[in-house]
Amino acid sequence: MIRFYFHPTPNPAKIALMLEEAGLPYEAIPVDTRKGDQHDPAFLAINPNGKVPAIIDTEGPAGPATRVFDSNAILLYLAERTGQYLGTPADRPELLSWLMFIASGLGPFSGQAVHFQHAAPAGLDYAVNRYRREVERHYTVLDQHLTDRRYIVGDTFTIADMSAWGWLERAPRVLKEDYPLERWPALDRFMHDINARPAVSRVQALMKRHAFKTDMDDQAQRALFPSNFPIHNREQLS
Repeated sequence: MIRFYFHPTPNPAKIALMLEEAGLPYEAIPVDTRKGDQHDPAFLAINPNGKVPAIIDTEGPAGPATRVFDSNAILLYLAERTGQYLGTPADRPELLSWLMFIASGLGPFSGQAVHFQHAAPAGLDYAVNRYRREVERHYTVLDQHLTDRRYIVGDTFTIADMSAWGWLERAPRVLKEDYPLERWPALDRFMHDINARPAVSRVQALMKRHAFKTDMDDQAQRALFPSNFPIHNREQLS
């Protein structure tokens, strides 16, 4: 059994998709990040970095409580554990390259674009432009790569596609446009193909199942962006 710690955000969505695609039994455990659940000592014992997603594999190869955190690490772990969605052995260098492209580029730049457009104080035009343009550049790299291929790596659906899907699915919020991927036709086709997979609808249902806090009030600001506040102990986050 996999204990899957999640919030309805892009990185946990990738893991939910992998769990659903692979048919792995799992328990979805909500972590309400706007309430500060990610700072609880019990969760920090699972992910010292205090972020979702994270998993505990109760039947893992390292023992009865194998923990894994960071979305791409979890994808690799689950793919290797099940032998699914890794492509062929010859695909491995390409698979790792694109996973790192997403982990170090597409993901964090998308997250910063969201932050500076939706959460940061107004007037930070340089930061908004910087992160939006980098997101657009990453989209262009992927779009050009996908022009003559269906999947990111090899000839089959892999964890690289799942990892990209998590953030691309949020493109309207990332770029503050209703239909942003129309500018990248190969990427748009790629997303339509993935969104047609039955597992995606199950992931979307899971993400709506729990009533997470939605208000961006002082509690949420302190929980999500603690470095912005003079917080000296974790008890103030709750």
